[in-house]
Amino acid sequence: MSEIGKTLTQTRAKSSNDAKPSQAWATWALAIAQLVSWGSVYYSFSLLVVPMEQTVGWSRTATNAALSLGLLVSGFAAYPIGKWIDHGLGRRVMAVGSVVAAAMLVLWATTSSLIVVFVAWVGLGLSMAATFYDPLFAVLTHRYPASYKSKITLVTLVAGFASTVFIPLTQFLVGAAGWRSALVALAAGNLLVCLPIHLFAIRSSRLDPTTHETHQERKVADALASRRALRSPTFWFLAICLTAYYSTFAALTFHLVPLMQERAVSNAVLVTTMALIGPAQVVARAVWFAFDRHVNISTVGFVVVTLFPVSTVILICAGHSAYSLWLFALCYGAANGMMTILRGTIIQELLWTEGYGAISGMLSFPSNIAKGIAPIAAATIWGASHGYPAVEWTVLAVSSLSPLSFWLAVRTSRN
Repeated sequence: MSEIGKTLTQTRAKSSNDAKPSQAWATWALAIAQLVSWGSVYYSFSLLVVPMEQTVGWSRTATNAALSLGLLVSGFAAYPIGKWIDHGLGRRVMAVGSVVAAAMLVLWATTSSLIVVFVAWVGLGLSMAATFYDPLFAVLTHRYPASYKSKITLVTLVAGFASTVFIPLTQFLVGAAGWRSALVALAAGNLLVCLPIHLFAIRSSRLDPTTHETHQERKVADALASRRALRSPTFWFLAICLTAYYSTFAALTFHLVPLMQERAVSNAVLVTTMALIGPAQVVARAVWFAFDRHVNISTVGFVVVTLFPVSTVILICAGHSAYSLWLFALCYGAANGMMTILRGTIIQELLWTEGYGAISGMLSFPSNIAKGIAPIAAATIWGASHGYPAVEWTVLAVSSLSPLSFWLAVRTSRN
C-alpha cells in the first residue's frame, strides 16, 4: 500500500468514532431508502408488464428490452458515479438519483409512446447507478471505515424486504388505481422518502477533511488506487467471479417460472418454490449479521459463490420433486442474500479502501452489462435447443467459474 494510503487509513481509523449513537439512525434511514429505491424501480417492473400490454399494447419483448437498456446504462454509469462518490459527492449523487427516479417514473406513467418508455429507462438506469447498493456501499465505506461491514450487512438485511413489501403494494396500487397511478405513487415514494433521507442522513461520503492538503492527498490516493487495481490480478479474478455469478443468476431468475412450467410442475409447488427464495435471502443475511464478527469473509465468500452452482445442480436433478425444488430455492435465495453483502465488503478485504467507489464501479460495469444481456441470451439458447435443459447446463458451466475465480482472487490478494 502507498504511504499516502497508509496515512489515510491510519487517519480514518483514529478519527473513526463513526459508530456514535447519534449516527446510528442514519444507517437505518439509508436502509429504508434502499428498500424504497429497489422496490419502486426494480421489483415493481414485473407487475406492470401485463397491465401495460392490456391498455397500451406494448409487447412483452419491447418492455423487457427497455428494462435491459436500463441495466446496461446502469453498468456504464457505475464507474463515473463511483468516482464522484470517492471525491466526497455521495449526498449529492444519491439525492439527485432519487429525483431522477421520481421524474422518470412520472414520465413513464404519462406517456403512450414506447420510445419515451425507453428514454425513461435510460434515466432509471442512471438513477439505479446512483441510488442502489453500490453507491451506498461506497458512501458507508468512506464515511465509516471502522464499521462499514456491520452497516452494509444491516442495510442489505432491511432492504432484503423490498420485494416482500413492494410486490404486494404495487399489485394493490395497480388493481386499485391502474398502472399509471401506481407509477406516480412509486415516484412519490422516491421524493418523500428517499430524497430527504439522502439529504439528511449523508453529510458527506467521507470523513470531513481537516485541510485542503488532506483533501488533495485523498484524491491523489484514490486515483492511484484505481489505476493500481487494474494492474492487480486480484481485481480481474474478482471481476470474472462477479460477472459469472450475476450473469447466471439473472438468466435463471427471469426464466425460473417458465422453466418449472415446462417441467409441468404443479402450480402449488411452483408458487411455494418462488415464495421461499425471498425468506431464504433475508435469513441468510440475518445469520451473517449475527455472526459478522466471528467469521472470516474470505471463507464465507467461497461458500457463497459455491452455493449458487450447487443450487443449479439441485435444480437440474430435482425434476418434479417438491422437496428438491424447495431445497433449491433455499440454497438459491441464501446465495443471493449473502452475495449482496460479499459484494459490498470483499473489495476492502482483498484490495483496499482507497478509490473504493471507482473500483466498485469498474467491477460493476461487466457484471451489470452481463445482467442485461443474460436473460436474452438464455431465451436464445432455449429457442435454439427447444427446451430449458441446455439453459440449465450453461448456467452451471458459467457459474462454476465463480468459486474458481474467487479462490484465485484470495490467493493473489495483498493479504
